[in-house]
Amino acid sequence: MPLTDLASIGWTGGITGRRTPALYDADVPIQLSDRNPSVPADRLLGELVPPPRFADVSFDSYRPASDQPSQAQAVDRLREFADTLDQAGARRGWFKRDKAPTGPAGIYLDGGYGVGKTHLLASLWHTAPGPKLFATFVELTHLVGALGFHDAVAALSDFRLVCVDEFELDDPGDTVLVSTLLTRLREAGVRLAATSNTLPGKLGEGRFATEDFMREIQGLSDSFASVRIDGEDYRHRGLPEAPASQSLEEVKTRAQRPGASFDHFVDLSRHLADVHPSKYGAMLDGVRVVCLEDVRTVSDQAVALRLVVLADRLYDRDVPVVASGVSFDELFAPPLLEGGYRKKYHRAVSRLVALAREGAGLDEA
Repeated sequence: MPLTDLASIGWTGGITGRRTPALYDADVPIQLSDRNPSVPADRLLGELVPPPRFADVSFDSYRPASDQPSQAQAVDRLREFADTLDQAGARRGWFKRDKAPTGPAGIYLDGGYGVGKTHLLASLWHTAPGPKLFATFVELTHLVGALGFHDAVAALSDFRLVCVDEFELDDPGDTVLVSTLLTRLREAGVRLAATSNTLPGKLGEGRFATEDFMREIQGLSDSFASVRIDGEDYRHRGLPEAPASQSLEEVKTRAQRPGASFDHFVDLSRHLADVHPSKYGAMLDGVRVVCLEDVRTVSDQAVALRLVVLADRLYDRDVPVVASGVSFDELFAPPLLEGGYRKKYHRAVSRLVALAREGAGLDEA
């Protein structure tokens, strides 16, 4: 789908919205806007593990806030849940185990962005015996699309634990798809764990009003024991807001680093419309820092949601970002931050601000 409204992201120059050829420096080998990788289904499945940022986390490395008792309580609940997974044992297909596991079929971590939900979910995954899978909600829907529903159920039914991070419902179709998938996995004895910014019974409120949609959510929520995690965004505790954007010359200088990418924001925004979101991670293969020219405020929701997915993949891979233009706390227009997808946008801003800080510190490092 082409980016049809360049004005919506603040673009005012040029007929096509492309940057001038002079900025395509020969010394910059990577351009994300030129990448459209082929990602086979077996790679999609094989890569469903905690992302590099959370590759070494544990319950012990989580630091509960002293003024937020729910955080320490969440660690205790997850440790208890992990202890029950040894009872689950590996199973094949639809055959029953001799010994049924105790405890809930799933555990659901509910809390705002930046309270450490992904850290705790990844810690659970690292603690649990295999076979096990860790995926974002979006990655799980992409996997089903790649394998087909029945093959996905067959492949995932052999897992002891399936972790789903950022369980957010973008449309009723995805809701029914994932709800049905997790129901089948639960029937096969797979234990489930998930994170979200909203209680399971409240997902979808303010976005959709259909009775069938809410019924689907409620049915899924019955499978989980909900654990609330309160607190402020740890990424910004005691820290300033988004760092100031860089000048174009500073961005171009950083783009000379090995493994750096360099794209105009409009080029990249348009390109994302032509790349399936399941490939956004593969687009970043070999990229150590992302450099962007002329970041603009986005008001088009389709553009914004694609940028959310890209922000998640950047954050997962701990890729610093250096950018000129508006700062990332101004990336999404106010109406978007007040709409039904506001939690997604706030999470993306939180993560991009953290990556921008890392990008600003590259010279010091």
